[in-house]
Amino acid sequence: MYRFFLASSLLALSLASAAVAQSTASPTPSAQVTRATTPLTRGGANGVVFIPDAKRADGGVIAASGDLGGLEFFGLDGQPLMAVPGGEIQAVDARADQQRTLIAALDSQAGRLRLFARDNASGAVTPVDAREIKLGFSGEGLCLYRSARDNALYAYAMGRDGELDQWLLYPVADGKLDGRVVRRLRLSSEAKFCVADDNTGALYVAQQDVGVWRYDADPEAEPIPVIVDINRLGRIASEVGGLALVDGGPSASFLIAANNGAGDYNVYDRNAKDRWIGAFRLERNGGPAIEEAAGLFATRAGVGTEFPGGVLLVANDANNNPDIKVVGWSEVAKALNLPMGQADAARPPKQLALVRPTMETEPVSNDGDAADDPAIWAHPTDPAKSVIIATDKKGGILVYDLAGKPLQYLPDGKMNNVDLRNGFKLGGKTVTLVAASDRTHRAIALYTLDPDTRLLTNVADGVQASGLSDPYGLCLYQDRKGRVSVFVSDPDGLVRQYSLTATKTGKVAAKPVRDVKFDTQTEGCVADDETGALYVAEEDAALWKLGADASAGTARKAIARIGEHPALKADLEGIGLYRQPKGKGYLVLSSQGDNTYAVFRREGDNAYVGSFTVGANGETGIDGISETDGLDVSSASLGAGLEAGAFVAQDGRNISPPQTQNFKLVPWSAIAAKLGL
Repeated sequence: MYRFFLASSLLALSLASAAVAQSTASPTPSAQVTRATTPLTRGGANGVVFIPDAKRADGGVIAASGDLGGLEFFGLDGQPLMAVPGGEIQAVDARADQQRTLIAALDSQAGRLRLFARDNASGAVTPVDAREIKLGFSGEGLCLYRSARDNALYAYAMGRDGELDQWLLYPVADGKLDGRVVRRLRLSSEAKFCVADDNTGALYVAQQDVGVWRYDADPEAEPIPVIVDINRLGRIASEVGGLALVDGGPSASFLIAANNGAGDYNVYDRNAKDRWIGAFRLERNGGPAIEEAAGLFATRAGVGTEFPGGVLLVANDANNNPDIKVVGWSEVAKALNLPMGQADAARPPKQLALVRPTMETEPVSNDGDAADDPAIWAHPTDPAKSVIIATDKKGGILVYDLAGKPLQYLPDGKMNNVDLRNGFKLGGKTVTLVAASDRTHRAIALYTLDPDTRLLTNVADGVQASGLSDPYGLCLYQDRKGRVSVFVSDPDGLVRQYSLTATKTGKVAAKPVRDVKFDTQTEGCVADDETGALYVAEEDAALWKLGADASAGTARKAIARIGEHPALKADLEGIGLYRQPKGKGYLVLSSQGDNTYAVFRREGDNAYVGSFTVGANGETGIDGISETDGLDVSSASLGAGLEAGAFVAQDGRNISPPQTQNFKLVPWSAIAAKLGL
């Protein structure tokens, strides 16, 4: 916390010094307003967005929020086209969606989001909210964000007391949309304006009396704000009157902030970490064109034949005649000598398959980074009675049913990773053996799973000391003769293999048989019992393949390296093996740095076949998965809807609602369909 305030103070001093220098510079350049709309009919102008329409000669229509006038629509000539009632509209934003444009409006009177669709063919505007989407506060501002990662549509709603809620807007029946809160970012005071970049995932928020912040718009990202500018001590004179983005490509991408206290507009270079590069004024007929800005919109895309360089729209919240002012972006660029760049850059192609979870477990009891690694056990006769065994590395080991309900919790220590094997001979019986890395006792925890009760029983022959400084990663291996061994990793890169044997007293003992040293920390590992291969994830380096037998030595091969493989971003974490007949199947690896999962073939040279991401399921209210540590996959039938098996992963941010960490399940059939497996 101290470092944050120190850094903020130093930044403020730097901005203040720059502001003093600017005050002695040349006068602020100006751009001329081309035209204005007719006045809004019932109240002030509070927000504006441009909706492209290729059928119109002027290139599209202006949608503005006008208090009790609802949504008002204008042509680029400034003449009114239509109005749609919507309560007391304080803000508006829009995104294209196939054959229509989705429009979100904030109704402060009812404290709700209102959703509309404008038909691209007829221009008709109709409500499409499936129900009343209540905010829980009156609302001050709103902006939309379309994720390039999973194409999900989100709305950010802001309030007077610092509320900043992120809503997932998802389709339901008959073309309607519903919404769920997926993240809450709390500010210290009122915020009214925000804008999000769909391509880069940057979210800019203007907090009244404080400044402009930048966040990562992805709901699964760390909610860490970065200050762009600060009130009074920086380039902002008092309050910001609107934010807008201009995307002219790598050489000309800008953030614009209406600086109401100074009567001008600040421009920041988004390709240079949002560095302030200048300010401009808007004039018309020889004087100031704007009484008080209350919303901005900008686009670099050409608008009709009159504005080939795009437009800047300003909601002018004048006391007597609130309206929308229209400025050619080329006029602003000329005034500040800015590069024009190119028309709004197209969104990068989506190469990630998107799947959604259908089940989540109840959260673990400990807060912070607690949940870590799951293992799937398939019931031999009744697939629906299969379970997920998982670790709480702050306290113990759990067993969940396939509805996510806990069947058992054993507070046996800080269990980090877990794995299991069927067919272990113990006490004259064939049992399912479960092993976990026990960081409390620096040991290997050993259990059997009863198929009838689905409960664990400790079968370790006393504390099975690992001899490691901190037993971390863990996986089991069963060779063709049925012998079982366990691999346990240490944070310093050591992976130690132990043979597991039954004692005469019906317990299990571990004996070290091989050490393999990696350069840096490893955790995730999985062994292929049929092929005799062991896969180990060195978190900041690579996915490795080596022999699983104790006699295999230390030779290894890199399957994929960080920095060389575009699908991987550190840390590399959990690994699972989806087994199919005749040695076929898939390896699934958690690429924690970008919240994705890379899939490689089991056979041959383990060729990469694609990646997927797990997004929020709006209908069930289950949020997506991010910052995954451990995962598991199974090809065994787990009952209805899971006949082809399942993928289960730890969710590092269980955000909807905000709770302690848990585990989430995706049917393997959904992953296979999206990746064409």
